[in-house]
Amino acid sequence: MKIKQPNVAGMFYPEDKEELISMLMDFASREEKSSPYFSRLIIVPHAGIVYSGALAAQGYKYFGKNIKNIFIFAPSHYSRIFGCVVPDYDAFETPLGMIYINRKITSSIGCEVNNEAFEKEHSIEIQLPFIQYFCRKEQICAENSELCTKEEPQVQIIPVLYGCTDYNVLKDTIARYYDNPENAFVISTDLSHFYPERESSRIDNYTAQMIETNNIANFDAEQACGAVGVCGAVSFAKEKNFSLIRVGLTNSAKMTGDSSRVVGYGSWFLYEGGKNDYIKEYFSDFVIDVCRKSILSGFHLGDFTPAEYACVFEEAGAAFVTLELDGNLRGCIGSIIAHRSLIKDIMENAHSAAFRDPRFNPLTRGEFDRVKISVSLLSQPERILFESEEDLLTKITPFEDGLIIRDGNYQAVYLPVVWEQLPDKQDFLNSLKQKAGLTPDYFSKEFQAFKFKSLSIKQ
Repeated sequence: MKIKQPNVAGMFYPEDKEELISMLMDFASREEKSSPYFSRLIIVPHAGIVYSGALAAQGYKYFGKNIKNIFIFAPSHYSRIFGCVVPDYDAFETPLGMIYINRKITSSIGCEVNNEAFEKEHSIEIQLPFIQYFCRKEQICAENSELCTKEEPQVQIIPVLYGCTDYNVLKDTIARYYDNPENAFVISTDLSHFYPERESSRIDNYTAQMIETNNIANFDAEQACGAVGVCGAVSFAKEKNFSLIRVGLTNSAKMTGDSSRVVGYGSWFLYEGGKNDYIKEYFSDFVIDVCRKSILSGFHLGDFTPAEYACVFEEAGAAFVTLELDGNLRGCIGSIIAHRSLIKDIMENAHSAAFRDPRFNPLTRGEFDRVKISVSLLSQPERILFESEEDLLTKITPFEDGLIIRDGNYQAVYLPVVWEQLPDKQDFLNSLKQKAGLTPDYFSKEFQAFKFKSLSIKQ
C-alpha cells in the first residue's frame, strides 16, 4: 500500500494527535449564526490552522452526513503544473490516522498522475484533518480526546492539484460528478496575499461580491491563490442557477496583529437555489424582527444594531420594506440596486418607511402595534432590450417581473406585487410612466427598462 506521509504536520497544524483534536473540538464548539442547510460544495481557506482553521471549520459544518467521496480541488504552490494532476497513493496519513483515496475515481477523472506535486503541498493536506473530524463516520470521545470509529464505511477523497488550466475543466468535473448525492467538493483557496490590511479587505470584499453574484467576468488570479477552483465553482453555480452563500471573511491580521502584510481568507457553501430563497426559507422571522426593532429605535434615543446575524446578511442586497395599516399602505421605501450590506439595507429602509416616506406623516407609537410589515428581497435588475413599446410588453411577465423604467432624470419602479392591482401589461406600464412623471403615451429612443424578481417576506 502506497501511503502519503504528512509533510506539514507540526507547521500548518499540530502533529500531536490530542492537541489537533482539541483544536478541532474548539472550532466545532464555536456557535455561529447559521442555518441547518446541508451543502455538498464548500470554498474554504488552506492557511495554517491557527490563522484560518476556525473559518474553515465553519465551512465544513455545512457538509451533510451521507457523503462518501470528497473531491479536493487545490492549487499547486511548489510544482509547475499544466492542467490537473492526481496521485496514485492509496491513502494520506495525518495524526488522526489514514484517509483513503477513491482510486476508481482518480483513475477515471482524466488527470495525469504526478506524486511529486503532492510531496511538499499543503493546500490539500491542511483539509484532511477537517474531513477526518467533520466528515468521517466517526465521533470524538470528549473524555479522552480519541477518535471512536463506528462500523461504517469511511469517506474517501479525490485529491486534485491544478496549475495553469482553464477553470471550465474544473467546472465540468464538478458537473460530471455532482448528480451523485454521495459526492461532495472542497475548493481550497486563500484570498489576497501580502497587502496592508485595509487594501486586503477592499480586495477581498470585491472578490466576495463577485463570488456571491456569480459574476467572474473580471476575476483576476491575484484575488485568490485558488482562483481557478473558485471560478470553476462559481461557473458551475451560475450554470445551475445555484448560489454561493457567505460563511465568513477574515484575514491573518486578526490573529497576528500584523496589519502590514496580510493574507485574506473566505468561506462559502453552495445553496441549490437563489440567495433570496435561502434567506426566506431560513431567516424570515429574523428579517421581520430586524424591521420591527429598527422602527422601534425611532421612538427612542439611540440606534439599533443586531448583536448577531448570519454572514449572508453581510452580502450586498437590495430590499423594499412596506408598512400597511388596516389594509392600507402606510409607508414603502426601498433600494433598487444592491449598494450596501443587506442587513443595513433592511434596517435603514424599515426606519425610512416608518418615518421618512414623504407621502405620509411619521409613524406614531400607537400605530406601530397595528402595522403589518412586509419585506421584498430584490434580484439584480436585468436590462430589457427592445425596439418598441410593443416589443417591451412582450418581454414582461405579469405577476413575476418587477419593472424599472428610466429616461433621463425620470425614473420609477413597481414591485411584482403591483400586478395584483394592475394585471394588464399596458395598464401596468402606463401607470409606471405616470409615477415617473411621464405621460402614459410617452416613448423615446432613450427610454430604458429593467426587470427583476422579488421574494416577499410577510409578518
